[in-house]
Amino acid sequence: MKLIHVAAIAPLLIAGCATNPKDIEAAYVSPVLYQHLTCEQLSLEAARVSSAASVASGAQSKQASTDAVAMTTAIVLFWPAMFFVGGDKQNAAEISRLKGEMKAIEAANAAKNCGITFSQG
Repeated sequence: MKLIHVAAIAPLLIAGCATNPKDIEAAYVSPVLYQHLTCEQLSLEAARVSSAASVASGAQSKQASTDAVAMTTAIVLFWPAMFFVGGDKQNAAEISRLKGEMKAIEAANAAKNCGITFSQG
């Protein structure tokens, strides 16, 4: 009987968990926004966006880990722990936007032949 309750609750808990930053897709951002920038300005903007994405990804990873622990606790030991599974859709949207900005900067870099190299991490 308890197994049936766990099976019924598990999908609800998983749906509320924060997404791992690696699994968040980039939002579309037009490269036209960066067309007017010089190569040096593109490089500085890429560094700014990369730094912001790193901070947001760290916060998202921490939330995903916290949610995973709470979900495991809720399923295995103590069902009220499911109230601590909160996800973080606002931060996920920020990461998606920043990933999109980085893709747009990369496209502007390629169009201008700036030669800026980007590492995927």
